[in-house]
Amino acid sequence: MSERPLTVILAQPRGFCAGVERAIEIVERALDTFGPPVYVRHEIVHNGHVVDALRARGARFVDEVDEIPDGAVTIFSAHGVSKAVEDAARARNLHVIDATCPLVTKVHREGRRYAAAGYDVVLIGHQGHAEVEGTVGQVGGTVHLVSTADGVAGLRPRDPGRVAYVTQTTLSVDDTREIIEALVERFPRIVGPQVNDICYATQNRQTAVRELARRVDTVFVVGAANSSNSNRLREIGAAMGKPCHLISDAGGIDAAWLEGVSSVGITAGASAPEFLVQGVVNHLAALRPIHLETLSGIVENVRFRLPDELDPDRAA
Repeated sequence: MSERPLTVILAQPRGFCAGVERAIEIVERALDTFGPPVYVRHEIVHNGHVVDALRARGARFVDEVDEIPDGAVTIFSAHGVSKAVEDAARARNLHVIDATCPLVTKVHREGRRYAAAGYDVVLIGHQGHAEVEGTVGQVGGTVHLVSTADGVAGLRPRDPGRVAYVTQTTLSVDDTREIIEALVERFPRIVGPQVNDICYATQNRQTAVRELARRVDTVFVVGAANSSNSNRLREIGAAMGKPCHLISDAGGIDAAWLEGVSSVGITAGASAPEFLVQGVVNHLAALRPIHLETLSGIVENVRFRLPDELDPDRAA
């Protein structure tokens, strides 16, 4: 073991956001209240460690509601679902508990409001992402998906004077700025949400990883490969000119990444539990003596209410 000390700096904030905490707690409380099995459409959040732990307790994860027995307790993931999925669940008489993040639900409401007023809705987001699929299916009307500023030129709304936009919540102000500027340039009368509608957790974690990358030689992002926000954190760290590695846990660390390195920064995507971060710290401590610091940063105290039937205070 090299005796050269390694400075390890933790981002603040990092890891679980309030929407993820709520979704996981919903599954846990549903298991306690109704007993296993409880069915969950898609991964409750994009993290294999979280999914495996819930599966061990009796949660069963499925791709579609037609895999669920009639009448069974069913949970929709934090990413939200389309109206078609809601209708399919209703047809099977499923006992649905909705774990959609309230910030995602807010985007659904805004999109429906614009569509009802006769606007074409532009959704800024990534093709194939679970949240985007749910939002398109919730808004109704005419929805155009755009992922880049260059994609704006290809939009063909019914009436260029009646265009609105909403955004995928796992995109930050910085992620969407160029696209919104391109939309405003092409459609000067376009309407959209206020900046403060952007997901606080996404913006806070991206701001933190930028500060982290300024302070260290290399950055580790703890998160799943299919996590949009975790991948974006890695991209931001790399754009800051620092080697930046997305790892699911400590087992993903290549010792060669530490050669010639005196400082490492660690952050985590919004669906990555803190014990995985601590596992990375412990792994590094086994390789080198470490000096552990935490960046000063925003301390998040947001908490979203649980559904009434799972909240003992309101249920009573």
